[in-house]
Amino acid sequence: MNRSKESGEDRSKEAGGPGETGADFLQLDASDAQPGGLTDWLARRLREAVTDGRLPAGSRLPASRVLAAELGVSRGVVTDAYRRLAESGQLAGRGRGGTVVVAVTPAAPGDVPDDALAAAPPSRPVPVLFRDDPDPEVFDHLRAAPARIDLTPGVPDLAAFPRAAWLRAERAVLDGLAAHDLGYGDVRGTPALRQAVAHWLARNRGIRADPEEVLVVAGTAQALALLGRALERAGITEVAVEDPGSLGARQHLAHWLAATPPVPVDAEGIRVDALRTTGAPAVLLTPAHQYPTGVVLGGERRRGLLRWAAEGGLVIEDDYDAEHRYDRPPLPALRAELPDRVCYAGSISKLLAPALRTGWLLVPPRLRDAVLDAKRFADLGNPVLSQLVLARLMESGELERHLRLLRRRHRRRRDAMIAAIRTHLPTATVHGAAAGLHLMLTLPEELGCDDIELATAALARGVKVQPLSWHARLPYPSGLVLGYAARSPGEIAEGVAALGELVRRAGRQPTSPWSRPASGTVRNSATGPTGRPFPASPARTG
Repeated sequence: MNRSKESGEDRSKEAGGPGETGADFLQLDASDAQPGGLTDWLARRLREAVTDGRLPAGSRLPASRVLAAELGVSRGVVTDAYRRLAESGQLAGRGRGGTVVVAVTPAAPGDVPDDALAAAPPSRPVPVLFRDDPDPEVFDHLRAAPARIDLTPGVPDLAAFPRAAWLRAERAVLDGLAAHDLGYGDVRGTPALRQAVAHWLARNRGIRADPEEVLVVAGTAQALALLGRALERAGITEVAVEDPGSLGARQHLAHWLAATPPVPVDAEGIRVDALRTTGAPAVLLTPAHQYPTGVVLGGERRRGLLRWAAEGGLVIEDDYDAEHRYDRPPLPALRAELPDRVCYAGSISKLLAPALRTGWLLVPPRLRDAVLDAKRFADLGNPVLSQLVLARLMESGELERHLRLLRRRHRRRRDAMIAAIRTHLPTATVHGAAAGLHLMLTLPEELGCDDIELATAALARGVKVQPLSWHARLPYPSGLVLGYAARSPGEIAEGVAALGELVRRAGRQPTSPWSRPASGTVRNSATGPTGRPFPASPARTG
């Protein structure tokens, strides 16, 4: 029963069977086609889907035989439709890779049906990235913003990811994996990884922990979320934070807790006297390499903090990049000295890759059940296979070998950034060069630069950075936070040169176009919030 004499336009009972004229793919229904126009109808529907975004570039189309069977038409109808779009440059055959969308042509007036336009969701406004009060989505927008040179902090050299070692470990794990190991695992994490983490912390951070104390989490972000829920359940709704301190960490805590009062940081780390003044029962710290200043918690401050904790305070220790040190000896974690009053969070995001979403959390006994409950109801535990692979890398020594490689690479890139700053930003002051994956720059008061405007101008030039003011709520010098680990020395030099040119242009103006209004927050003091200068001088590192 042919609807047309046209070649390939007959319905084939062999292809789809009686009455089978619909496909899940694009909700196509061949009964919508005009008699004798199956190929025209299908080509038009595919073209509309490519144009309106339902089939973005890279999308793979169903095999012609499969789509023909679902629609109840001959295979020739589908292959002819695919051919038409291929001839117009929208599709391409990739052999065994199938047929994929390779180009998206913007819709011309009349190309898209009125009903499709009416159903299309409104476009989202382009976000204003750099402002004084960034919202929780700001890091998503920043990561998505295109830039030639990305100097934002927080990412290691991802090109150095040990792919060969990971594959070897994964094969070895799969060879020894029993069928039952692929079922639901322990919410706390696999015993193998918890033991490997306990050994790693003992070797590298001076922490003696039983594997039973280790909770495997999806990175430090989840660790903070779990702690926020557990603390709220325990009646703690306020956690003090360092200032300046990580905007992202503060946002994660603020999502669960009522208040995150700021505590000033100076050349010796957090001011314990100011912490006491807040009255907060808990505090989030980065003592090994304070973010973003890079200072190490001084000996007297460390003792004062431990006294505060012993009197009833709770410390949340974010050990985010303690392994990356270049010019200073290692320091034990706070958790090693007072385990009953310190929650310790670490991860492999700065050591291997953030995409693995793997970290660990150790908490005092009184919080353990509440944190475990929060983890259970969050996700039933991390994926098992990647845990077992990571455990093998840790126990075999591969992770230490990778760390030694990274330190050499990161040191060279740090040195390249410092050299570029000395050349192109000679009046800036560099902080935190002895360890980590980033540098903090403060700009001289006489420039009057607003770092929000500077970061905005830099992005317009194709260089992505973070303004220091994002991370400070108390009065603080204007500046930038620059990551160096993920960029080559050449890219670093080019990016810093662009920043230097922007600062020089601002300095040549009678009134800097980036100066802060007199009524605004003062962040261009030449000293820290206590009036004590940071241990650095212009064009030198601190």
